[in-house]
Amino acid sequence: MNSEKNITSTIDSRKRLIVSAILLISNFICLMSQTMMVTALPVIQDDMSQTMTMVQWLTTGYTLLIGIVTPLSSNLYERFTNRQVFLGTISLFIMGTVCGCVASNFWMLLLARLIQAVASGILISFQMTVMITIYPPEKRGTIMGISSLIVDFGPAVGPTLAGFILSWLGWRYLFILVLPIMVVILLIGVVVFPNFSQPRNIKIDFISVFISLTGSALALASLTLMQQNLKLGLLMLFVGLVLIYFFVKRQLKLKHPMLKVSIFKVQSFRLMTLVAILVSMVLFGTEQMISIFVQDVSDLTSMQAGLVLLPGAALNAFTAAFVGRLYDEYGPKYLVIGGAFFMIIGTLPFALIQASMPISVMVVAYTVQMIGVALVFSPVMTEVFKDLAPQEISHATALNNALRQIWGSVSVTLLIVVSEIPQSLVTGMQLSMWLTLFFSVALLILFMRYLYVNKSKK
Repeated sequence: MNSEKNITSTIDSRKRLIVSAILLISNFICLMSQTMMVTALPVIQDDMSQTMTMVQWLTTGYTLLIGIVTPLSSNLYERFTNRQVFLGTISLFIMGTVCGCVASNFWMLLLARLIQAVASGILISFQMTVMITIYPPEKRGTIMGISSLIVDFGPAVGPTLAGFILSWLGWRYLFILVLPIMVVILLIGVVVFPNFSQPRNIKIDFISVFISLTGSALALASLTLMQQNLKLGLLMLFVGLVLIYFFVKRQLKLKHPMLKVSIFKVQSFRLMTLVAILVSMVLFGTEQMISIFVQDVSDLTSMQAGLVLLPGAALNAFTAAFVGRLYDEYGPKYLVIGGAFFMIIGTLPFALIQASMPISVMVVAYTVQMIGVALVFSPVMTEVFKDLAPQEISHATALNNALRQIWGSVSVTLLIVVSEIPQSLVTGMQLSMWLTLFFSVALLILFMRYLYVNKSKK
């Protein structure tokens, strides 16, 4: 606890503001880039003559790699200074963006997205760890509310903005327009980003890195491969899960683990991380499926598809701006329960969707769901860290973010695979949305379990 007090007491309010502003803006760009491809997938599918199952890896692969790389962020945060991590991460994102600007084929475009994803995975956890560290505990609810606004609004506004860009310019401009913004952020960071952390002489366990990357990649890629070759897909899933098992066992034995998985023994972290995972699965999966449905069934353009998602994104951000303060004053109970009911109510119309459903109904339903996501996300993410020691926060942030991103990626792939089982996309959409409805109900049950456990302790 002393180290936490030392950091918060040595950083003045001006430095906190500078660090927060730079991190939040750069994180917003990275997260927005994560979902800007959502409305571009049908365009790129036609332009590059690829199947939707293949093209969807431009979004799924991005989210997947964020989840795979995020566990490394806790080691990087300890091994290097915060200034080195920030400048190196932004430089890597710029490199991936440049590759996207000049991509001449699908595989180069996918490589560009994956390089961006590596940088995003590091930056997401880095931003959250830094902001939790430099602010005192009594302000964490407010800080997590502001952070949640970025985490929610960035991915939510990405498809809408991309829709506007695609209506006037080509998909390549999804990279070209981002590039100068990130270059300016890098230059500002070089000049003003302060250093307030001291690196520790820790060794990165490269065996853990290899097992983690290989196991996660095999397990998640198997979901798509099962459509073409069921036996090979199942084999990849089995090998991936075995490697993940050995990764966890190794972390429990290491004196300085790559990822401190033992914090899963803390009940508040375990339960609230599971709730956060389910929220991410609903958020990523629904957003992707609505975009595909309105373009392929309702015959909307990419810009119109983006506009369908815009009201939900805007009200999600508006709600998230206030949730942190409400949490600090009233706690998580009514916010999360109310938010879960909003998510259930907003998902139900999509589970019953028909080709003739008015676009206005889709807009309202998605907006209700997104308000629910905002009500749930910030309180849950604050409760995640409630019972952890300060030295565990970087590992907890990395583990929580990794699992949310990985399962968000699983959700997108799973819903697309499910939607392609029937010959009718309308029927497929209904099936996939029943799954997201199940996720929404499950998170409510888990949170009620969390409240019961806390009440029993008292």
